[in-house]
Amino acid sequence: MTATAAGRLRAATRAWHDALESSDFALALRDGTLPLPRYVGQLAAFRDVWEALETELAELSHATCPEIARVWSPDFVKVPLLDADLRHFTASGAVPAALAAEATHAFADEIRRTSAADPPQLLGFLYVLEGSTLGARSLRPLVRAAYGLGAEGVAYYGSGDRDRWARLTARLDETLTDPALQSRVIAAAERAYRHTALVTRALSAGPGPVTRACPPDI
Repeated sequence: MTATAAGRLRAATRAWHDALESSDFALALRDGTLPLPRYVGQLAAFRDVWEALETELAELSHATCPEIARVWSPDFVKVPLLDADLRHFTASGAVPAALAAEATHAFADEIRRTSAADPPQLLGFLYVLEGSTLGARSLRPLVRAAYGLGAEGVAYYGSGDRDRWARLTARLDETLTDPALQSRVIAAAERAYRHTALVTRALSAGPGPVTRACPPDI
């Protein structure tokens, strides 16, 4: 029996997922010690990354890439949620840490290069970024407690939806049936995880050791 696209993606990226879960950034976020500017800096970074991905996917879904047209839909859009969070923090005077600017630009550039070279690979980026919202949702109560937030400032961290995730993985399985294409999308997902790790590592920079948010052989 041929492995499904979602099953292969999950297995191939498990080490990346686990490494990010145990990174300094994630641990500090969970225990309430991450400085607010770094939380806001992550939102600003993800906003630019999601904007790059959403722009490319929306353009390619208009019949130029059949694989993306079958998978992408507007309910995956996250930029408005990130914009709402950033407006809240701007109004309250919280300035995002700019530590991850270089890593963010590299991530967005990687998305645009992938779009130009092999558009279906963008589905690997979507898999990783949409999947990250499920983990973020579980952190939302901790984020609210750490920064004294109510309903505002956590729109992105509350956006994870298991029904939407199920729709995404089902579409990936229906669309990515060729093992060679699956492998290309997996390679893109691994690059997406690597760039995510570089963003969070940059936002963890400072005194003391920084855990590498990467599998040990990267």
